Amino acid sequence: MIGKVIKDFDKVKYALFEDKRVGIIKMDGIILDTKLFPFASRIIESFDTASKQGIKAVVLRINSPGGTVGASQEIFREIKKCREKGMKVVVSLGDVAASGGLYVAVGADKIMSNPGTVTGSIGVIIKSSVIKDFYKKIGIESQTVKSGEYKDILSNTKYLSSEEKEILQELIDSTYEQFVREISENRAIDMEEVKKFADGRIFSGTQAKNLGLVDEIGSQSDAVELAAKLAGIKGKPIPFNISPKKTLLQKFTGSNLNEILENAGLNAFYKKTPLWLMPDF
Repeated sequence: MIGKVIKDFDKVKYALFEDKRVGIIKMDGIILDTKLFPFASRIIESFDTASKQGIKAVVLRINSPGGTVGASQEIFREIKKCREKGMKVVVSLGDVAASGGLYVAVGADKIMSNPGTVTGSIGVIIKSSVIKDFYKKIGIESQTVKSGEYKDILSNTKYLSSEEKEILQELIDSTYEQFVREISENRAIDMEEVKKFADGRIFSGTQAKNLGLVDEIGSQSDAVELAAKLAGIKGKPIPFNISPKKTLLQKFTGSNLNEILENAGLNAFYKKTPLWLMPDF
């Protein structure tokens, strides 16, 4: 009851006085959407919160090396939906905003980057570790019963056949075209021009601006000022944090589960999932 009264009071307050809030959503870590770590869902919920609270401008602060294709596309589409409803969205690139992080960014009205931000890494990759020979050395043999010839296409107990490589390459090419097309359409760069630098290489923020991937060089506070300007907010904007709450694991470790497994070399499950290439520093 008390919470409802507070919310109703906020609605009245912002109706009577000029709303100078600029929502801040922080997107930190590898982009996934799983039961253990619903990363994309929580970012989408933050945008929904901003929309319900009538916030006219949002800064999405990205610190991410990339992630799964579907989760990145989910966040990208949510940004586009919010913009269609009239919300202004400015992306601020932090330390790293590569691969899926960049895919998400191109959905915004404007992109602002630090000069030394690491971005780019436009491409798609599937990796699978083959441990067939290791199994053989320790006396383990595997058997597979499957419904179709390619059901075990990424099994770690065999090498890919030429037909399997072709199937996976077609998948990679299809997803890559989606990535390039979104950059081309949302950044107004010819597709063939995008493909000249969309080969997995990484760029600094300054290089990305020269390529047309970034609009302005600046900090997160500069992004807040820009978002306020786009939304027609006069005077000094008020940053308003609507970032997703950290999970218990993040509070204790500062990382998400996938990052911990990745750093430990134990993340075998996600090695079988199409990932936008993550830069290794």
